Amino acid sequence: MNMMPGDLPTLCRSSARSRALVEAALCPQILLGMPHLTPFGLSRTWLLKELGHRHWLLLAGRLGLDDADFRTPDGGEAYAAFSALKIDARLSQGRPNAVLTIRSSLYRVSDTRTESVHALQVDGCEIGTVVLQSVFVARTGQDNRSIRRSLVRHFRAEGPAAQSLLTEDIAALRLWSGPEGPPERDMSFQPCPFEEFNGAGLLYFAEYVGLMGRAFCQWEGLAAVERLDRPMSVLFYGNINQGENLCIGFYRSDDLKQASRCAIQRPDGSVLVRAFFG
Repeated sequence: MNMMPGDLPTLCRSSARSRALVEAALCPQILLGMPHLTPFGLSRTWLLKELGHRHWLLLAGRLGLDDADFRTPDGGEAYAAFSALKIDARLSQGRPNAVLTIRSSLYRVSDTRTESVHALQVDGCEIGTVVLQSVFVARTGQDNRSIRRSLVRHFRAEGPAAQSLLTEDIAALRLWSGPEGPPERDMSFQPCPFEEFNGAGLLYFAEYVGLMGRAFCQWEGLAAVERLDRPMSVLFYGNINQGENLCIGFYRSDDLKQASRCAIQRPDGSVLVRAFFG
């Protein structure tokens, strides 16, 4: 049966069908092809977008919702914004026609924060994990700089909170009180509203990571491919409006375990992202 675009709202209005679509979106296996890959393996940007979508759907299910339509107590739009993440996976193992298996679990780490951990396999071989942490936010004004933490309807704090898997990484990123002084290398970039901003009008968390990857490619050329299989930890502080520029800076560390520090800032110097980039 052919389905016209006008039929889609009717289809999605059914709770049973909506749940079926969510289950399909959470299918653990994906046949890898061109949308999922780069010449060097799994696309990190695609992977984070996919896992971010799964995090939202799992969180909606935890709250008893049919889909990820989060709302503030007064009915306004709310979002599960990603506040931190860690990738520790051999992305180079991705290849055309291989099967990527994603095993995901969601758990509460505080009254305001939720984490998901995603174990990854390619053709049955483990390649690593990705951990995402989110916090509910909403706009308090008209632009993206007005984003603040928010309460949401249906939130339930069931049972004791679990230990965060990102505690040490977040602590280390917060202890990096910089950036202080000019970066060793930098790159300016203005995100495109047709490409880097998501359906909520926010610069999506995966795009920040993509921008850092783009910067290292500019600075190091193809040698930057060696970073794809190294761990990366990221801490997010805010968002930008369409038309704003970003500065991506590289700061060397004396600690060899954290040899590459990256920060993304607004032109006024306010920090949006800090990262330890492998």
